[in-house]
Amino acid sequence: MTAPSSAGHRHGTGPVRTDGADGSDGSDRLPPIRPAYDAHTWKEIAHLLLNLPVTVFGFCYAITVLAVGGTLTLTVVGLPLLALSLLGSRQLGKLERARARALLGVRVEEPSPLPLARAEGAFQRLWMAVKDPVGWRTLLYDAIRLPWGILTFCTVLTSLFVLWPLLPYLARGLANVDRAMVRGLLSPSDELERRIAELESDRGVVVDTAAADLRRIERDLHDGAQARLVNLAMGLGLAKEKLLEDPDSAAAMVEEAHGEVKLALQELRDLARGIHPAVLTDRGLDAALSSVASRCTVPVKVTVDLADRPAAAIEGIAYFTVSELLQNVSKHSAARSASVDVWRAKDRLLIQVQDDGRGGARLDGGSGMRGLADRLGAVDGLFAVASPAGGPTVVTAELPWRDREE
Repeated sequence: MTAPSSAGHRHGTGPVRTDGADGSDGSDRLPPIRPAYDAHTWKEIAHLLLNLPVTVFGFCYAITVLAVGGTLTLTVVGLPLLALSLLGSRQLGKLERARARALLGVRVEEPSPLPLARAEGAFQRLWMAVKDPVGWRTLLYDAIRLPWGILTFCTVLTSLFVLWPLLPYLARGLANVDRAMVRGLLSPSDELERRIAELESDRGVVVDTAAADLRRIERDLHDGAQARLVNLAMGLGLAKEKLLEDPDSAAAMVEEAHGEVKLALQELRDLARGIHPAVLTDRGLDAALSSVASRCTVPVKVTVDLADRPAAAIEGIAYFTVSELLQNVSKHSAARSASVDVWRAKDRLLIQVQDDGRGGARLDGGSGMRGLADRLGAVDGLFAVASPAGGPTVVTAELPWRDREE
């Protein structure tokens, strides 16, 4: 235990009061008594002493897996045994990360679990486990740490009796090496894990979006153009029957069928525009967005500053993003004017749609904003909404720029 220092004197006039009653701010109070070996130091010492049994077990496990599993891979049971052993090494790594968190204060994220449930068949699950980098890194961690475990155990145990004044410093240095090993071999690759999780999520979003688009197209065809074409066929059939008996009625029915044909063609054009408008393919974003803006119920100023056209997929996503945002302006904003700006900044395509309406737009507001954010996120894009109550509303979207293939 560290002892308190002797009571000091102020200018030799007497002992210093520590209760602040003399008008001082208490800054010259005596330091409190505290143990030389605090709880943090004892945790590090405990971790270093536990290194020996833990590393002995881990080394035996790793060597057994590598020797037996590697030898038996020539047989039918070798690959399943190796896969199970690597799954077991994952659990050993989990225990080591827990020990490091509890005793060393190292916060290491857990790696993503293997997506075995999504594998197609037993062999794919087996192969997924065999090539698991987390399991192999844990085996490497267990295989190389036996000499270190012996060294730390002997050093700390000896220092407890011989070098105890220096033990806190020795423990801190040895524990820092352990921290580096845990972070280096047992922590997931943050960027890789993040990208894997994003890609898995984005794949689901793309599949769901494609399925929703197919259902929408099917519904539009069934309820719109298809129904009109069925009525047209029935009307022409009746007109054919009456052609000789009642030519005037037949002519009127043909005239009505002609009107139905025009309406069906218009619906098919609208449907085709919803899939991919011809003006976008032929003339690019400037003309296509101007066409969308002309159908908006409020005046829209469109500014497209692009020296080159982006890839067709990026161009299509940009078009439909602006189209849906302008539909929201027409339906929900009560705005008097709006603007659309599109430009390129290095390797990003930026879109900004602004209106002077009532504001209050949110991603969870039920106006399709969440779907737009998911669509852009599926292609590594960004979507941000700034819409305070009372307006204005500014929606900014970013897409990765990819050059157009001619």
